[in-house]
Amino acid sequence: MKDRVFLDTNIFVYTQSAIEPRKRAICLRIIDQYDCFVSTQVLNEISNVMLKKLKMGTGDVKQIVAAVNDNCNVNIVNYDTVQKSLNLNEKYGYTYYDSLILASALESGCQRVFTEDMQDGQVIDNRLTIINPFEENAV
Repeated sequence: MKDRVFLDTNIFVYTQSAIEPRKRAICLRIIDQYDCFVSTQVLNEISNVMLKKLKMGTGDVKQIVAAVNDNCNVNIVNYDTVQKSLNLNEKYGYTYYDSLILASALESGCQRVFTEDMQDGQVIDNRLTIINPFEENAV
């Protein structure tokens, strides 16, 4: 059985990178190797980044979001998720949106969250470890 992991938006953005081949390869390996979870927040952020920052067409973004949906379990952000996020924000000091990622990962029963945006190695609520997959020997 594969380990359950939560993937932050940047993991999917790097899968589309032609200028970061090392990061792209790491992200593709993560997606293939684990039982992956995302949230509706991540789907929204993927769409926004790819449309605005990467200047991708809507059709391409739709295909990418559909592939993420097909290959990952999607946690729906709801009232309880928001409340958990606010508690995590207060406890750990992460931004609201980073705390929302952590709350969704905890709700999904994940042991790890892969992101380059938070403190590598930090353990959240004694259950979830933040992993920067781009650190040496991380994955």
